Amino acid sequence: MEQSTRIDVEAPVEQVWEVLREVERWPEWAPTVTSARRLDDGPLAVGSRVRVEQPRIPPTEYVVTTLEPSRSFTWVATGPGVRTTAAHLLEDLGVGGTRVTLTVEQAGPVGVVMGRFYRRLTERYLTAEAEGIKARSEGRV
Repeated sequence: MEQSTRIDVEAPVEQVWEVLREVERWPEWAPTVTSARRLDDGPLAVGSRVRVEQPRIPPTEYVVTTLEPSRSFTWVATGPGVRTTAAHLLEDLGVGGTRVTLTVEQAGPVGVVMGRFYRRLTERYLTAEAEGIKARSEGRV
């Protein structure tokens, strides 16, 4: 099951990228993230591991699987019967604007059931995270 949201931000793509790539700071602007802790050192890169804690969701360890600076990154969490893939995509709209697309996909036998069970919560979280990215990138947080 896949869900996504999209929002336009009045900030250059590089500024929005800085907000996204600093995952440890997400709790400052995302009410859906209580903790985001890097499990390795260095800049966010393919192979980076991050433990994310969110209300009403068990703590989850994500591994970055793809990363294109100032453009996108995807991370994946796996567990018995479930694979959660979260993608973060930035599109340069020109004139200092950026379109942000956030996508979450639940796959696997347990993931399909979880996706349905958490559908509304995931929708609320994606919306809140997109709005948080917008506010932080535009200097309102």
